Amino acid sequence: METEAIARRNRNGEVMSEKANQAAIEEQTATPIKEVEPKTNRLDLVAVLARIFVGALFIYMGIAKAINPDAFLTLVRQYDMVTVPFVLNAIAAALPWFEIFCGILLVLGVAVRGTALMVLLMLAPFTWIVLRRALTMSAAQALPLCAIEFDCGCGNGITPICPKLVENCFLMFLSAWLLSGKGRQFALRFSLLGKRVSAASQ
Repeated sequence: METEAIARRNRNGEVMSEKANQAAIEEQTATPIKEVEPKTNRLDLVAVLARIFVGALFIYMGIAKAINPDAFLTLVRQYDMVTVPFVLNAIAAALPWFEIFCGILLVLGVAVRGTALMVLLMLAPFTWIVLRRALTMSAAQALPLCAIEFDCGCGNGITPICPKLVENCFLMFLSAWLLSGKGRQFALRFSLLGKRVSAASQ
């Protein structure tokens, strides 16, 4: 009887020891769940600044053209893109206000990706047109490309063309970056089809 009691105590001790070991292993292997607070990435802040910069620049350029539509019409005519007077007048009248509209949307953060696409579609052909005219003038005057200067219609008056081309390429890069989905922090309505994005939710 004593032998059986001792055997039972030993078995009970082994079972309790196994349970204790199992509990210790579970405590060691268990991964505590921690709430991760959202942190604003520095790159996201740079994207926000880029969005505001592009938007503010387009507002400025649009206002510079809108306050003097006759001069802008003359500049548009120099590129020989369109010969129909009605189309020329429509471009000179509508383009400045469309630039202002796109700039306001970017600054406020409304429909950012769609607006960035519109900006990109304006910049790309315009940059090509400016480059083509600069190459034509360079060949006609026997001057290096970077020595060519003229008023491209951007609202800055007569400017060297090489820095202007670099500036446009940089703006196209920023627009493409915003088109990829960046710059949604502090956006009033980043996507017209999605949910509202607030600064607090980032």
